[in-house]
Amino acid sequence: MVRAQFLTSVISPIVVGTLLSVQINGYFYIINFIIVMLIGVGLHVSTNVYNDIYDTIQGTDKLNVHRNEASGGSGVLIDHPELMEKMYFLAHSGLIISLAGTIVLTPLINRDLWPLLWGLFLLSAFFSKFYTAPPFKLSYRGWGEFSVWLAFGPMAILIASVGQNIGFHPMVLLLTPATGLSTSSILLAGQLIDLDADRDGGKHGVASRMGTQFTSILYLLFQLGIIANIIAIFIFYPGNTWPLLMAIIPYILIFPKAAFIIIKYHYNANKIKECAKLTVLTHVSFSFLLIVGFVIYLF
Repeated sequence: MVRAQFLTSVISPIVVGTLLSVQINGYFYIINFIIVMLIGVGLHVSTNVYNDIYDTIQGTDKLNVHRNEASGGSGVLIDHPELMEKMYFLAHSGLIISLAGTIVLTPLINRDLWPLLWGLFLLSAFFSKFYTAPPFKLSYRGWGEFSVWLAFGPMAILIASVGQNIGFHPMVLLLTPATGLSTSSILLAGQLIDLDADRDGGKHGVASRMGTQFTSILYLLFQLGIIANIIAIFIFYPGNTWPLLMAIIPYILIFPKAAFIIIKYHYNANKIKECAKLTVLTHVSFSFLLIVGFVIYLF
């Protein structure tokens, strides 16, 4: 119901952002880290559940004949519409937990970081519901890709650093693009699979607006952007940064096959399903190795 397999999208940037902050200031605020993780997971759970609720209500999920474990929502409400009330409970609970975490975290960080903390929470809560919910319906109006990148890249990294009393530090800012691009890549592959349902349901993401070939090229650029970001932090971070290059390994071993499929079969939803699985595998491997790399870099 909460699509827990995708929580790596928020766990990874929070862990990595925290490790980087510890490297910068030389101290680990463990209670703050736990609270930030609760905030992030609560918001992500709400996002996933609200997405299923409003895609079902607005008809997109009902039209999707290509649902799979890598795209198209959970399908819980299609198979079990009687769970709608419980889904609302889960979505609201996630927001309440994240709000409570933000309130508790506020006095534990420097006062000058309070506006940034609350700005990040409020924007995240807005994205959580209105990614699919009316009246804004960001993913239906062409803002879905940007909001996903922002939420799982800059915003997730920044709230982790804020929890460790670090704000807009240059090292933190340099790290922000990659994790958001990784999650956005999953979204783009999913859009190619769900294209017919999205168009019929009025959900106008990149694939629906720009076509499959453009989306496949954008997907490749996102993945190459991740590699470029990792190389940049390897070059510009101080100290022995070679462990950070471990995060590129999935782009050597897994990504080439996904790239071949999406370029050659960008118009074929059934073929793209394999690419979507490889994209998720690349994302999970990248997230894990990025954390491992930062642990080695820190210690």
